[in-house]
Amino acid sequence: MQRSQKSAQTLQQNLKISWVYAMAVGSAVGWGAFVLPYEWLSSSGLWAVITGFVIGTMLIAVIGLNYGYATRALPVTGGGIAFALARFGRVHGFIAGWSLMLGYVSIVSLNASAVPLVLRLIVPEVMMQLPLYSVSGWVIYAPEVAVSSLFLLAFAYLNVKNTALSGWVQFMAVVLMLLSVAVILFGTTSHYVNFGDTLALTTPQGVNFWAAVATIVAFAPWAYVGFDGIPQVAGEFFFDAKKITKLILASIFSAGFLYIALIVAASFALGGDLTKFAGNSWEIGSAIAQVMGKFGLSLMVLAVAAGVLTGLNGFYVAASRVVLTMGKSQMLPNAAAKLHERYRTPHLAIYAIMAVCLISPWFGRAALLWIVDMASVGIAITFFYVCACSHKLATTGEIFGMKRQQPNQVQAWIGVLGMAIALGFLLLLFVPQSAAFLSLPARIALSVWAVVGVLFYFFKRRDIFSLSDEALRQVLFAKIL
Repeated sequence: MQRSQKSAQTLQQNLKISWVYAMAVGSAVGWGAFVLPYEWLSSSGLWAVITGFVIGTMLIAVIGLNYGYATRALPVTGGGIAFALARFGRVHGFIAGWSLMLGYVSIVSLNASAVPLVLRLIVPEVMMQLPLYSVSGWVIYAPEVAVSSLFLLAFAYLNVKNTALSGWVQFMAVVLMLLSVAVILFGTTSHYVNFGDTLALTTPQGVNFWAAVATIVAFAPWAYVGFDGIPQVAGEFFFDAKKITKLILASIFSAGFLYIALIVAASFALGGDLTKFAGNSWEIGSAIAQVMGKFGLSLMVLAVAAGVLTGLNGFYVAASRVVLTMGKSQMLPNAAAKLHERYRTPHLAIYAIMAVCLISPWFGRAALLWIVDMASVGIAITFFYVCACSHKLATTGEIFGMKRQQPNQVQAWIGVLGMAIALGFLLLLFVPQSAAFLSLPARIALSVWAVVGVLFYFFKRRDIFSLSDEALRQVLFAKIL
C-alpha cells in the first residue's frame, strides 16, 4: 500500500531520449523560424543574419554547457528553480520560478496565437469573417479566437492524459518538420542554381553590418528557448542523466541549423528584390509558393504547423513542471503540486496554465511580439541563475541538495562566461538604445507580472520558509518528486 501511494504521488519516468530531443528542438523552432526571415533579411541582409545566428548559437551553447553540468548533479523535475534555490536560497528560487513561468507560459500563448496565422493563408475565407475589433491595427476575427482556444484546450488534455503520448506526438511532428525543411531547402537551392537570381546579401544602405548582427543576436534567448525545457523534465528521464549535456548541445545546434537552413531557403526564394513580396500576409510562404508551386507551399504549411504544435506541446510540458515544482516547495498553493491519480501528470497545473493562456487569443497578432519580449526576459533571468549555480558547483564541488562534484576550473570559467552572456541578453532588452529594447506594451505587461509576483511572494512567504531544509530536500531535490 505504501509503495502504491508513493507511486501515485510521483511522475512517471517514461521520457525516452528521442522524445526529449524532439521536445527541445520542436520547442526552439516554432512559428518565428518560418515567418520572421523576411523581416530579418529586409533589415539586415543575408550575411548579417547568418553571422548573427552563428554567434547566437555559440552563445547559447555556452549556456547549454552550464545547464548540462548542473543537471548532471541535480537531475530532478524543475531544473532552473532547483538550481537557483540550491545556489542562492528560497527567495531567489521563487524569483527563478516566477521568471520561468513568465517565459514558458508566454510561449504557450505565443504558439496558440500563431496557429490562426497559418490558417489565414490556407482558408482565409473561413478565418477572416465575423470581425470583433482591432488591436494595434490587427483585426481580431471570431474564428481565430475559437481556433486558438481549441488548440489550447486540446493540448492541455493531451498533456494531462499521458506524457508518453505527448512525447510520441512531439517526436513525429519534429520528424515531419525536419523532412519538410530539407525538401524546401533542396527545392529553393535548385531554383537558385538553375535560374541564378540575385540575392539580398548585404545590409541595407545606411545600416552598419555589426549593428545588424547585434539585432539578430538579440533574438537568441527567444529563438533557442526550448533546450532549457530538458532539465525541467529530468526527473522523468527513462535514460541516464549523464547524457544530458550532449542532448542539450545536440538540440541547440540542431535548432541553429534549422534556422539557418530556413533563412537560406527564404533568401533563395525571395531573390534580390524583397519589396515585391511586401504586404503579403506571409511573405516567405508566398515566395516558396512562387518557386516550388503548391507543393512547396504545402510543405511550408506542414512545417510551420509542426513547429507551432511542437512548441505548444513542449512548453505546456515545461511550464507545468515549473508550476508543479513551485507547488512542491510551497511557492504556490498545494493544488499546483497534485498529480492525476491515474495518469500521474500535474493536471491542475496544466489547467491553470491553459486558463491564463486563453486570454492571449483575444489580442491577435499584435500581441505576438509583446509575448516574445516578455518571454526573453524570463528566460534570460533563469539563464543567469543556472550559470551561477554551475559556477559555484564547479568552484567548490558542493552545493546544498546537489551531488558532490570534483572542482573543475574550466567549468567554473564557463559558468562566469555564461553569467556574462545572460546579463548581456538582459541589457539588450532593457537598455533604451538597444535594438532589442522592450516595447511599451511589453514593459507594462512585464511590470504587472512583477508586481503580482511580489504580492504572491509576500502572501506565501511564511509557507516558503516553513519547510525545513530536510523536507525541502525530500520534495524538491529527490530524483523523483
